[in-house]
Amino acid sequence: MPKVSQEHLDARRRQILDAAIECFSEKGFHRATMHDIVQRSGLSAGAIYRYFESKEELIQAIADERHARELSLISAAASGEDGLGENLHQLILNFFGRLEDADERRQRRIGIEIWAEALRNPAVYETVRDGIDEPRTRLAKLIREAQARGEVTPHLEPDAVARLMIAVFQGFLLQQAWDPSVEVKPYLSVLQWLLDGLVQRSDVDVHP
Repeated sequence: MPKVSQEHLDARRRQILDAAIECFSEKGFHRATMHDIVQRSGLSAGAIYRYFESKEELIQAIADERHARELSLISAAASGEDGLGENLHQLILNFFGRLEDADERRQRRIGIEIWAEALRNPAVYETVRDGIDEPRTRLAKLIREAQARGEVTPHLEPDAVARLMIAVFQGFLLQQAWDPSVEVKPYLSVLQWLLDGLVQRSDVDVHP
């Protein structure tokens, strides 16, 4: 029996995941069935189940891919040596700039589906939490280091800043899902202005 290469296995897995992304994006997590994914992939049911036994496993794999990509974007921004302002500028470009791409928007719609499913599915909940907690920890570290350099007021709680940054991104994803006509660039301009203020007003006491 001929040996199947890892390249072949990876290509088949990618084919299945792409089919699942299309089905979940079009029909939603609950309405899409494994049969739909089999048909969309062009593979046999046996080939699909060799890699994934359920929709939940497919969702896990899709979420894991996205989380790994997001951590890579955060790491790339954090590696800059031009200070927090430039790092944050690169970070928002990395995240928001991609939202002008139709394929990226389709995948983000699936992310919203996953958020909803996490409210009632413990396994999906853990996946979502993992995908938020690690980026939040890294962003908080970025803010904490900037505070140590005097770039950001020490009165701000780093974890709160990180949560706000994540919430700003998640909120825009929801708005874009509800209204596909919303433009990314004007939002980016406002966000950049807000983040510039975070860095420039490092001497301001924010305590009420």
